[in-house]
Amino acid sequence: MSSVRRIPTPPAILEALSRLIEVVAQLRSPDGGCPWDLEQTAQTLIPYVIEEAYEVVDAIHSGEQDAIAEELGDLLLQVVLQAQVASDNNQFTLEQVAEGITEKLIRRHPHVFGDAIADNAEQVRHHWEQIKAAEKGETPEQTQLLSRKLKRYARSLPPLMAGMKISKKAAAAGFEWENIDGVWDKLNEELTEFQAALQSEDKAHQQAELGDLLFTLINLARWYDLDPSEALQGTNQRVIQRMELMETFAERPLSEYTLAELDRLWDRAKIQLSQELRLM
Repeated sequence: MSSVRRIPTPPAILEALSRLIEVVAQLRSPDGGCPWDLEQTAQTLIPYVIEEAYEVVDAIHSGEQDAIAEELGDLLLQVVLQAQVASDNNQFTLEQVAEGITEKLIRRHPHVFGDAIADNAEQVRHHWEQIKAAEKGETPEQTQLLSRKLKRYARSLPPLMAGMKISKKAAAAGFEWENIDGVWDKLNEELTEFQAALQSEDKAHQQAELGDLLFTLINLARWYDLDPSEALQGTNQRVIQRMELMETFAERPLSEYTLAELDRLWDRAKIQLSQELRLM
């Protein structure tokens, strides 16, 4: 394998990263550190890792470069903070994290750092999967098992995205309805089972039936070539926009209005937003 060509890193970048590492270490220091930061564990920080990753995605969608830079900084903080917590517990260090990902990138890009040839993205993906399987001690046959792929999606993707990936892979393997009528029948079946489960006091059963209902909705979205994640994100944004308008219409806090009054404010906000969309 050829040696890695050294591309100088501007000193300002290294200085900025060093300062961030020092600040996080000080926040975690028992001698004058921040009580909140000192209380954190790898587990308690999980929600923030997820939240910051989603905020990065939202900023990228917005196209606002200042927002993207800010949110990437927040996500970088979570990486440094997780590594600092691990270092405090004598588990691993940020240096090991950086070295690990660097070596992985070199191993999995033999067409850049070695003698392999990859003329297109598909060949790159093929090399990547082969090397990844070898690293995990898996045979090529094992890597092709459908269950292995589905487990990876469930482990690494948000639930809605994982559900769509699992649905597509299962359908490609033959687990598919003959026509759209079968999907609608399944949706009605799962809705009935969910309603029945709600009559019991078994929370685990209720959760399971809700999951089945949601997965069937994901399958329905797949048949109509719709993205359930984007659909839900759009609805979330519309709800927020309507709430914002309701608050501009309201003469007192929304909590002081009756349900009927709130419904009227909601309808007024919905109409105004629809008119604005038509004018765009």
